[in-house]
Amino acid sequence: MRYLGSPGFDHGQAPRVGVLITNLGTPEAPTRKALRPYLKQFLSDPRVVEVPRLLWWFILNVIILNVRPARSAEAYETVWTDDGSPLLLHTRDQAEGLQVALRDRYGDRVVVDFAMRYGEPSVSARIQALIEAGARKLLLLPLYPQYSGPTTGSTFDAVAEDFRARRWLPDLRFVSCYHDHPGYIAALADSVRAFRAEHGGAQKLVFSYHGEPLRYLEEGDPYHCQCHKTTRLVAEALGLAEDEYLTSFQSRFGREEWLQPYTDETLKELPAQGVKSVQVICPGFSSDCLETIEEIGEENREYFLEAGGETYRYIPCLNASDAHVAFLADLAGEQIDDWLVERTDPAAAAERAAALGYSGAA
Repeated sequence: MRYLGSPGFDHGQAPRVGVLITNLGTPEAPTRKALRPYLKQFLSDPRVVEVPRLLWWFILNVIILNVRPARSAEAYETVWTDDGSPLLLHTRDQAEGLQVALRDRYGDRVVVDFAMRYGEPSVSARIQALIEAGARKLLLLPLYPQYSGPTTGSTFDAVAEDFRARRWLPDLRFVSCYHDHPGYIAALADSVRAFRAEHGGAQKLVFSYHGEPLRYLEEGDPYHCQCHKTTRLVAEALGLAEDEYLTSFQSRFGREEWLQPYTDETLKELPAQGVKSVQVICPGFSSDCLETIEEIGEENREYFLEAGGETYRYIPCLNASDAHVAFLADLAGEQIDDWLVERTDPAAAAERAAALGYSGAA
C-alpha cells in the first residue's frame, strides 16, 4: 500500500491546529441524477442500515435506488435555494463564523474547515486541506449534539478510513456529543425565548428529533437517552411544566419499529386532546435542512392543521446564529486550548533541519 505523505512539509512553518466541523451531507443538485449517487453512498453505509450486506445490496440496488431518487429530488426541490442546498450553506456559514471567532482568540494558529460525511466536500479532502495548511493537530467536531452510531459513529469511521492511508498522522481529538453542554442548552433556550417574544407562546412545545430503529437503542446506542436529556434541560431552562412540552421522533424509514412517539402521528393526535397551538423545535439538527424545512415546516404542519389544530409554528435551528457560533467556539476552545501552548520554535526547528541536510519545503 502506498501511503499519503507530506512532501511539501516546511520545518520553518509554525504548527497549526485544524478544526473540522462535519454534517451529514447533501446532493449536488435537487435532481434524480444527483440524488442516486448520494443516496447510494448514504444508504450503503453499514452504520446507517444494519442489515445483512447481501440482502441489503439487493434491496438497495434493485428496489430503492430505482424508486427513491425521483421522490427525494421532488422534496429537495422545495427547499433548494438559488445558492444551493440549505444544509451546505448553513454549514459553510458556521465554519466561516467559527474561523472568525477562533482567529480572535488564537490568531492564525487555528484553521477551520467543514466537510460532509456523504457527498462533497468529503471528510478526506478537507483533512488533506487542513494538513496542507499546516495543521499538525486536528479537532473533529461533528455537528450532531446527540451521539448516534449512524451519524457520529459513521463520521469517526470516515476519519479512521482516511487515517489508514496517511503516513503522518496528526494528533486527533473527536467530540462525540454535546447534548447536555450548558452553552448548547442556553443557546437553544434563548432561541425559544426570542421566537416567543416575536410570535407569542403555544400550548405545547414539541421537541422533534431524527428517529432511528428501536433496535439500536436496545443494543446500546445512547441517542434516545441523550435526546430526552436535551429536552429536559431546555424545558427546565425555560421553566416549562411537564404538560407544556413533549419529545417525539421524525423521519422513520422502512417497516421495523423506530423510536416513539412518532412526530407525525403525535401532531395528528394533539388537536383531539385539546391542543390547538404548537411550536416545534428540532434540537438534534444543528442546521436547517430537508428534514426540518420540508418535513417539519411543511408536511407536519399540514397534519396538525388538517387534524383540527389552529396555530403551528416551527422554530428554526441555531444555524450560524451568533449564539451558536459563540458556543461552538467555546466547545472547540475547551478541546484545543492546551494544544496552543508553544513548545517549539519554528525558526530553530528549520535551522536544525538544515543542519541535518534537509533543504526545506519541496
